[in-house]
Amino acid sequence: MTNFKMGRRALIAAVAAFGFAGPVAAGGHQVVDSIHFLIPGGAGGGWDGTARGTGEALTKSGLVGSASYENMSGGGGGKAIGYLIENADSNEGTLMVNSTPIVIRSLTGVFPQSFRDLTLVAGTIGDYAAMVVGKDSPINNMSDLIAAYDADPSATAIGGGSVPGGMDHLVAAMAMEAAGKDALDVKYIPYDAGGKAMAALLSGEIAALSTGLSEAIDLANAGEVKIIGITADARVPAAADAMTMKEQGIDMTFVNWRGFFGAPGLSAEKTAAYQEAIAKMYDTPEWEEVRARNGWVNIHNPGDDFKAFLEDQEKVIGDLMKKLGFL
Repeated sequence: MTNFKMGRRALIAAVAAFGFAGPVAAGGHQVVDSIHFLIPGGAGGGWDGTARGTGEALTKSGLVGSASYENMSGGGGGKAIGYLIENADSNEGTLMVNSTPIVIRSLTGVFPQSFRDLTLVAGTIGDYAAMVVGKDSPINNMSDLIAAYDADPSATAIGGGSVPGGMDHLVAAMAMEAAGKDALDVKYIPYDAGGKAMAALLSGEIAALSTGLSEAIDLANAGEVKIIGITADARVPAAADAMTMKEQGIDMTFVNWRGFFGAPGLSAEKTAAYQEAIAKMYDTPEWEEVRARNGWVNIHNPGDDFKAFLEDQEKVIGDLMKKLGFL
């Protein structure tokens, strides 16, 4: 059986690497004059929040003089990627935010380009995935879920807020595959966004829900759901009671990273300046305020580390998507 681990060594290195620079107080040494953030989706989404939160921390800490923002929706993020590539000469001051879908959509051909066509600046944050059940469910851990699945696979549907072959589906398939089940046999039910998927879970329409950890934490704290497994390499302080998949004998990790890309051909000097500003940002109180407010996990992958991380994720996701028939 193929082992769908999310590059254990790369992920551990990613988590360990953040915050190596010295502290920078507000009004500290300015590293970059200005940054224009290109956001591939609309206002209020994950990309938008990541770009604006990062810009807020960088400017308030004094690391960057000023920040501007441009939302460019279209093509599931493809419009912004194309724009950045086609106008590379005039976009040296631009950083585009993106996340795991750039890997998924490039693999499926939705995007003609991939992360290799851009300048990789740094991965910055992550949101681990979680498997959750309703508060009244008899299922309390992954062993219970596997037992329910073994007893009646068709009645043990797992839902998610993304399309078949999307991130929630892939995470559920990876977890079940790592637990010794055939990912092809897992009954996945897609819903239009997380809210509808959560409603289906609470109504008993599905047995479990594959979702983002940050979203699951709020609902668990409200007593609406139980988190039965998370895809982090180790327990997360914000959900200290939630066991990892690994703790339960399921050898898989996964993180929906978010990070920043420059135009192709971005100068080494400019790239290094962006990377320095981001590295120093982690030790500022301004960043910690933004991070805590959004429930993000610090995952710092600059330059070549970012490339290695993305290549590893591409292989893992690609192998699974082939098995599931999406490639």
